[in-house]
Amino acid sequence: LLQNVRIDPSSISFNMWKDIPVPFYMSVHFFEVLNPKEVLQGAKPVLNQRGPYVYREFRYKTNITFHDNDTVSFLEYRKLFFQPDLSNGSEEEYIVVPNILMMGAAVMMENLPSFVKLLLSGALAGLKQEAFMNRTVGEIMWGYEDPLIDTINMIVPGLIPFKGKFGLFVELNSSNSGLFTVNTGMKNISRVHMVDSWNGLKKVNYWRSSECNMINGTAGEMWPPFMSPTSLEFYSPDACRSMTLVYERSGKFEGVPIYRFVAPKTLFANGTDYPPNEGFCPCMQSGIQNVSTCRLNAPMFISHPHFYNADPALVNAVKGLHPSKDQHALFLDVHPLTGIPMNCSIKLQLNMYIKQVSGIIQTGKIKPVVLPLLWFAESGSIEGSVLKQFYTNLVLIPSLMEYLQYIFLGLSVPLIISAAVLM
Repeated sequence: LLQNVRIDPSSISFNMWKDIPVPFYMSVHFFEVLNPKEVLQGAKPVLNQRGPYVYREFRYKTNITFHDNDTVSFLEYRKLFFQPDLSNGSEEEYIVVPNILMMGAAVMMENLPSFVKLLLSGALAGLKQEAFMNRTVGEIMWGYEDPLIDTINMIVPGLIPFKGKFGLFVELNSSNSGLFTVNTGMKNISRVHMVDSWNGLKKVNYWRSSECNMINGTAGEMWPPFMSPTSLEFYSPDACRSMTLVYERSGKFEGVPIYRFVAPKTLFANGTDYPPNEGFCPCMQSGIQNVSTCRLNAPMFISHPHFYNADPALVNAVKGLHPSKDQHALFLDVHPLTGIPMNCSIKLQLNMYIKQVSGIIQTGKIKPVVLPLLWFAESGSIEGSVLKQFYTNLVLIPSLMEYLQYIFLGLSVPLIISAAVLM
């Protein structure tokens, strides 16, 4: 068992680690704003969930380099392919959402001199930019050309340090999640998969406390064997932080024993409700995390979908949200003996803080609100021949060896007694 869960080319789990054979899917749900004109006049946003738009996700590792200190470095890439037959809608459908570039820039420029905001407001009028836009799913996800990018860079150089297309997922497809260096477990199996560094860093510098900046746990793919029913940790480049999930219950997946781990209510709690999270502030209500420091200072927040487990004030600030544990809670089912996930559904929501900004007329009378943009679930489970191989090599054979051990022990006792009597 120990030999087969190490990161070693000769182990059974190595190919599963290198090129994940599990069929992963990313399901994206957008929140359409049904009353954009009224929102500009100060009304509460009315939202309608659209989708899911489902993508088959392939993950593979490159630049795999083993080091002398029992670690291995790698880049993991993701490729996404739209699945029309699994989706409720097409990428060509139009959806009304906030003008993310414009509204983000407006909030980011709120404290700049008035003449700078007037320049932006005039530029927005000339470009016919409005607070809400009607674009296709494909454009919002994978990018669209927008002259506003060059205009903002001209008015406030460095405010949004990128060029070309803008899209929420434009950097996700065919990109890597950073250079991970993890322990191989060759010398110490209890450290296998634990992150040694990410992009050469032992800790990040996004947050205001050393504890929040720590890179803890694994890269989120596998964990050390012989897990205890307590908690597990992983570092998420998407969330720019380490996350801790807690044990909920034991069970079985396709006959394989599992521990189910879920997000604690404190995961996105603010510093008032959960002091250790103070380092992630400036905070607003509990249930949302400010990720502006790792998202170009844009007013972006992450949360559970539909503000599940969040302050009710966030749900009540808009219409159309219906938080539910069954639909919106994330979970991870792990085989405790090997630390290999069997079934998972990791769900996150992306939100944007919008408001009226003095001097920028396009923001109208929008009341301050954390507005959900979309939520997505990355789901996958071991199945087919991979499940059969896993069950045989890492469940059935170890169990059989354990039973044989007790049988041999039972047989040896009478022999020992007989030998003692004869002596």
